[in-house]
Amino acid sequence: MSEIFTVRIEPAQLQYDVEGDLTLLEAADMSRVQLPSSCRNGTCRSCMCRLLSGEVAYSIDWPGLSAEEKAEGYVLPCVARPTSNLVLEQTQASAF
Repeated sequence: MSEIFTVRIEPAQLQYDVEGDLTLLEAADMSRVQLPSSCRNGTCRSCMCRLLSGEVAYSIDWPGLSAEEKAEGYVLPCVARPTSNLVLEQTQASAF
């Protein structure tokens, strides 16, 4: 049985669950939460948002973030998978 993690998006106060091997972006789409996105492979950076709490793991060795951005808490939801419950800051998030 796979773990289920909860993701909360601020400031929109949206919430959804991520189960199994889904990325944050895939699970958001399935939950009718719209996050900015384009390439879905970690290179365009249009989905970049800030991780306020929790931890993620990446499906690629080095996603399209600089070391400084990673240190400041930025993540790419298109290639990130939660390893705990999360709070993300994404001002462009909305429900659809």
